[in-house]
Amino acid sequence: MLKKIDHIGIAVHSITDARAFYEQALGLHCKRIEEVPSQQVRTAFFSLGETKIELLEPMGENSPIAKFLERQGEGVHHIAYHSDNTAAQLEQAAQAGCQLINPTPIPGAGGKQIGFLHPKSTHGVLTEICSTPQCSKQPK
Repeated sequence: MLKKIDHIGIAVHSITDARAFYEQALGLHCKRIEEVPSQQVRTAFFSLGETKIELLEPMGENSPIAKFLERQGEGVHHIAYHSDNTAAQLEQAAQAGCQLINPTPIPGAGGKQIGFLHPKSTHGVLTEICSTPQCSKQPK
């Protein structure tokens, strides 16, 4: 089940350059910068209430973000919804006829499990489903 909008992903050429706008013009504070090798992207997160803004900088010219920037330029890349179970949410979307980019969850920023729905089946919006994996407690 979806719980909330987790974050809005914004593609940028340079986190360093874009960060100044979010910090100086909007007064937001960068919470963390992280590389996500599975997506070939460097991310920076800013919190605004329960929702985060995620800046996405390509780690190389073959990164999906680099290709997005070539086609679209800087701007909104995706909307991410927080779910209690990414795999189940992806399955529900597939059963509803959505085209999945990731049929099973993959590792994302912040240790989350993520999966994307193709914009062709989501009315033009790249949609991410994400969840925080449940920690299994080991007996002491």
